[in-house]
Amino acid sequence: MSAIVHDFGATVRRLREAHAWSQERLAEHAGLNRTYVGEIERGTAIASIVTVEKLALAFGVGIAELLAGGAAGSANGIALPSTQLSSRALPPIAG
Repeated sequence: MSAIVHDFGATVRRLREAHAWSQERLAEHAGLNRTYVGEIERGTAIASIVTVEKLALAFGVGIAELLAGGAAGSANGIALPSTQLSSRALPPIAG
């Protein structure tokens, strides 16, 4: 899998551990299957945008924050992956 899938999984695992949750507990909070949570954490499954939203809501963070490495977790002293979203503005849409 790609680096972004691996880094996202590592972020999910770090945030889960910061909450002192098991994979089963996170799955319950997010409305997901426990085995799927494990696959996401290992980087063997690609989470859909709906799943990313469910995980963000379970952790109490925004989707962009979760995709950027869970900045809320770094405030708690958790080392997070270095993958960051680009801060460049998108060009305007011609209409």
